[in-house]
Amino acid sequence: MITTTKLCRRFRVGDTTVHALDNVDLEIGEGDFVAVMGPSGSGKSTLMNILGFLDSPDDGKYRFFGEEVAMLDDERLSRIRNEKIGFVFQSFHLLPRLTALDNVLLPLRYTDIDVADSQQRGLTLLDRLGLSDRVGHRPNQLSGGQRQRVAIARSLINAPRLLLADEPTGNLDSRTSVEIMELFAELNRDGQTILMVTHEEEIAAHAKRLIRMRDGKIEHDTIHH
Repeated sequence: MITTTKLCRRFRVGDTTVHALDNVDLEIGEGDFVAVMGPSGSGKSTLMNILGFLDSPDDGKYRFFGEEVAMLDDERLSRIRNEKIGFVFQSFHLLPRLTALDNVLLPLRYTDIDVADSQQRGLTLLDRLGLSDRVGHRPNQLSGGQRQRVAIARSLINAPRLLLADEPTGNLDSRTSVEIMELFAELNRDGQTILMVTHEEEIAAHAKRLIRMRDGKIEHDTIHH
């Protein structure tokens, strides 16, 4: 699914050049559940942003399902990002005036899916995530865990091939965090490919594969059994 070769990303900070990514070689296959860990500034968020087409490398190659990303125009990039990649963020990014269902359906505004079909798809997802009784609630009427479940439903509405999660439990208490991770594990068992950035060892332990980064490099890449 994903292949990166000698991926580099540099930032200027004052007079200094920071190597956020330094010759990163990575392969992620369909059905993987990968946790990426590392201290602040290790490059894990930069890597996720590049894999999600939110940023571009300075050097190296990134292939997504065999297509070299650098060769794609903006329209093609936007379409792939909308159709094949789902995003889950620490701070949920829900629109406060919209109901849970309407938040979930937001990505479908940019597709030609029939309204009735999209409504049914959204309801089915919310039901699967245990929110069938919260469909008409707005974010301020939901707990943190419920808000994150709405965000996860929204990320899945287009049936993405890849789910990118940036500190998905960062704003949640420990019990709710475990519930969200159990949900991720269930999604992965059903075939969903997941790449997750986290700084918590106990959260990373739910993944099948752990990548540790330091100073823009992959330090360890291990399979959990």
